[in-house]
Order: sequence, then structure tokens, then C-alpha cells
Amino acid sequence: MKITVITVGKIKEKFYRDALAEYQKRLSRYCKLSIIEVPDEKTPDNASALQETQIKQKEGERILLKLSDSAYTIVLAIEGKNLDSVSFAHKMEQLAVGGESQLQFIIGGSLGLSEQVLQRADFKLSFGAMTYPHQLMRVMLLEQIYRCYRITHKEPYHK
Repeated sequence: MKITVITVGKIKEKFYRDALAEYQKRLSRYCKLSIIEVPDEKTPDNASALQETQIKQKEGERILLKLSDSAYTIVLAIEGKNLDSVSFAHKMEQLAVGGESQLQFIIGGSLGLSEQVLQRADFKLSFGAMTYPHQLMRVMLLEQIYRCYRITHKEPYHK
């Protein structure tokens, strides 16, 4: 399985980079993982709703340019479907059994995703109603993908 994570912005904090490197190493035995970063837009303090929409659209255009038409697209969005880890593992397994050999996950910037990106999704996945920093979401996503593989391979992993 080839998995691509397309995300807005760079990871500046070393502790996030270290965690990502660890999960990339762990995942290397299960899948071919790549991470594509697109530049984020500066959001001015007290940005208007129009400015925020324009920022999401610019970031969204950059994301859309990186998408593969042949890959199954999963966006991380609060309004998406909330799955527990076992259900997420089953979803990933069903996609693989159903012939999907490429998955692409999309993590938006600090303002979220544009409507165009949300409409392009094959599946919307939610990590709950809480808001998380988009840098942390990258770590959380890789951890959950790793957990999926451990579950589907019936290998032990902490609960």
C-alpha cells in the first residue's frame, strides 16, 4: 500500500519531527509512506471571514495540485466520520481488499480545508470535535495508521 499525507505547513518543533520520524520508521515495514508539505498562508490577526476563506482557498489550490487522481482521498475534518481505532483499521483493510493500492490523507492548515478540497474527498475522517494543532494532527494520524496495521496484522499494541 502506498500512503501519501498531504499537509499544509512545515513542522518547526523538534519534538514533532522526532515523533514523525519514529512513526515513519515503524510504518516502513507495512507501507510506502510519503509526506508532501504545501506552503501555508500567513493569517493576519483579527482576519475577516472573507480573508480566512481566501487563505483556505489558496492553501486548497496547492493541495489540489498534489493530489493523485488514482488514489483514494481521505480528508481530516471535524465534520467527518468519527471512527474508533478498530473501525479505522477495518476501513483501511476494506479499501485494500477492494483494490485501493494508494491512499492519500489531507491535513489542512490552521484554518482548516477549503470547500474544494472537502468536495474532492472520497471519505471525511474526524478525530473528534476538539481542535488540535495541525502539526500534532500529523503525528496523531501516523500513529493511528500504524495502529491500523498492528490491528489488521493481529500484532500486539498498547490499548
